[in-house]
Amino acid sequence: MDAVRVALLREVLAGTEWLGATRRFAGVLRGSVVAHGGGLLLVGTPDHEPWHLAAHLVDEAAWSGTPELAPTLVRHHARPSDPAHLAVGPGRIAAARRGETLLVVAPEEPAALLERVHDARRAGVKVLALGAGGGELAAMAHDALAVPEGAELDLDTVQHLVSAAAGENAGSPRPGRGLRDRLSRLAEILTAPPPAPW
Repeated sequence: MDAVRVALLREVLAGTEWLGATRRFAGVLRGSVVAHGGGLLLVGTPDHEPWHLAAHLVDEAAWSGTPELAPTLVRHHARPSDPAHLAVGPGRIAAARRGETLLVVAPEEPAALLERVHDARRAGVKVLALGAGGGELAAMAHDALAVPEGAELDLDTVQHLVSAAAGENAGSPRPGRGLRDRLSRLAEILTAPPPAPW
């Protein structure tokens, strides 16, 4: 979903609780990683890996000048032969320590995932959760955004809103990184000539 579609979605959702809830959650996410200089781990479930959210957070990190938002995607079925950015397995959660943030996107709550999240929290990792809500994951998270089944929005749409809001400079703007500067930087990237062949 591109910025125009997110803007249209926000217009449609004006007056609902979703805009405030996703912006609040995104603010917690952004504040957590910026305060510690990064260390964002993103994990889903074996059946639901948040690839799309990872890609959007990488884009928002670049566009907003907030590299701390770029996550490490932790995959349940990672193989050593995968490219480096896709080869991070669940052992990375076990290695996480104080100052890191673990964002869990889970429409369901597998026992093995809950155990890893619990261990990470005990190690001092800040746990944030996007999921159905009301379960063990929400109870152990420092902050959670519930997307119950049958809600007006699905989990994928909420992820788009959270990632877009995380890249916004609301709250603690950095000098020289406002909307004009973001658009100017994007225009430079899009109009730059291709690199010279070697």
